[in-house]
Amino acid sequence: MDDIIIFENVSKTFPFYGHVRRGLKGFICNLPEALKEMKNGNFVALRNLSFNVKRGESLGIIGRNGEGKSTILSIIAGVIRPTSGRVDVRGRVFPLLELGSGFHPELTGRENILLNGVLLGLTKAEVKEKFVEIVEFSELGQFIDQPLRTYSTGMVARLGFSIVLAAQPEILLVDEVLAVGDMPFQRKCLDRMMRFKEKGVTIVLVSHEMESIRRMCDKVAWLKDHTLRMVGPPDEVIREYIEDMGS
Repeated sequence: MDDIIIFENVSKTFPFYGHVRRGLKGFICNLPEALKEMKNGNFVALRNLSFNVKRGESLGIIGRNGEGKSTILSIIAGVIRPTSGRVDVRGRVFPLLELGSGFHPELTGRENILLNGVLLGLTKAEVKEKFVEIVEFSELGQFIDQPLRTYSTGMVARLGFSIVLAAQPEILLVDEVLAVGDMPFQRKCLDRMMRFKEKGVTIVLVSHEMESIRRMCDKVAWLKDHTLRMVGPPDEVIREYIEDMGS
């Protein structure tokens, strides 16, 4: 299989105020590092990461909060650029990062399906063709013709998930969104992602749910101190990660 995602010596830094906005707790819990970063004027999110993902492969990314997992997905999605290093992404990317971020609260669910589908790169014809499938998967029923401002957070997330899963991605990015809805809906989402995997879709999954990582992923990357600590088979990397968490 050929490589579809390539990271070579990728680093990403942000102005320090970006770190402060993450909250006082994060600042205090990482006080020595935070003070050093304040002195330097930058927050280092990623340091010299090098890895590749082959076409049709599923990569899990694990690590403590704040290690840069979501930053990797944002770079792959093209939302942000690396500060240094080379990134090569060779496929159509569909991100499941912040579900509902492209929705308009005054539009109905029906109207937001069209809006969000087009924002994701689908044509109007493609969205209309998959409309029934999207609504059925979301399980929103009669609420589909109600304004989005009347939806609960879970309903918005389910609609966003359903739109992306109705598409035909080459690369699917998933960031902590497998907790959408109740348990039956979560299982349905995971089953749909497994079908994508079987069809050769490349998946990059960020999650703290180790069983989902084990089930979905061919290999796992563990981030620690904003660097790539280990890449390898899921059971091996997860075991080392859990042992490190307990130390």
